[in-house]
Order: sequence, then C-alpha cells, then structure tokens
Amino acid sequence: MKLLLASHNDNKLRELRAALPDWEIASLRGSGEPVEDGETFHDNARIKALHGRANAPRVAWVAGEDSGIEVAALGGRPGVESARWAVDGVAQLLAELEDEDDRRARYVCALVVFSPDGDELGAMGTLEGEIAGAPRGYEGFGYDPIFVPLGESSTVAELGDAWKSEHSHRARAAQALAQRLAER
Repeated sequence: MKLLLASHNDNKLRELRAALPDWEIASLRGSGEPVEDGETFHDNARIKALHGRANAPRVAWVAGEDSGIEVAALGGRPGVESARWAVDGVAQLLAELEDEDDRRARYVCALVVFSPDGDELGAMGTLEGEIAGAPRGYEGFGYDPIFVPLGESSTVAELGDAWKSEHSHRARAAQALAQRLAER
C-alpha cells in the first residue's frame, strides 16, 4: 500500500516506515503546515490529514498523525501542546516534576487516513510509563530520553529505535490502523 504522510517530521516518517514495513510511505512536502488547533490528538491528526488530502494527488492515500505525552501530575499536560509546550520540553518537564512523587505518564498517538475515495479511518495507540529523574540514552527523539515504559527500567532512548519501531505509541497506532485496513 502507498501512503502519503502529511508531515515534515522525518523522525515520525522513519518510525511509521519501520512500524509498517510492507507499506510504501512518503512525506507529503511543500504543502505548508495547517494550524493544529484541535482539542484532541485525533482532532489534530484529522486536521493534518484533511490538509494533506487537499494537497495530494486524488489517487493517493493520505495520513495525518498527531502525538505527544500526557503527564498525570500535570493534569495531562503537555498533551496536544507537547511539540510547542516549551523550547526544551524535556528540561521543562523535569523542572515541573522536580518535587513530584507521581511520575506516571503516557505517550499518545492518533492516526487518521483518507482513502482516494474520501473514506476516513482512524486509529489510536498509547504507551504507558513514567518520567525518569534525568535524561538517559541517545536514540529516538522528543521526550524519549526521559520516558520509561511500563515494565521496563530503561528509557525509550536507551531501548533504541528497533524497540521503539515495535512497541511505541506510534507503532501501536500504525498496527491498529493496518488491522482496520485489513478488515475492510
């Protein structure tokens, strides 16, 4: 299956390619960036997918993706603002949790796909975990150096890209989407 991702984020493109190795996934570039003003990850993924649908060849499948981190002690923040929340989100998050015992967090990813006929499919993926006391590891991106998945003792950045391509919130959303498409 061929899919155009309405994103300029090369890290997300790489992760989706790894999570869906049987798909041919390319970035839909040159179409600008829509305003992400949705209240949920799904809303923002849909905004991106609709923007991509309007700028892609009519024969293409188009996907929008939105993801971020929700921290329990911060009432779910930064949430949909994860990418824009702070100049250095890792440092900001660690500072806000400095005296906090509750370090539960989860990664969330929403994918919305439009078929060439305009049919819409969506999928969600989450990864539960907690925030480490300090950054560790060198792979991944974003909050990966401080996110420790449930059942693990290492951060996602320490577990590495190969682990992430199978177990991350984005991989889980991609797998759920592939299942929905297979059922069609």
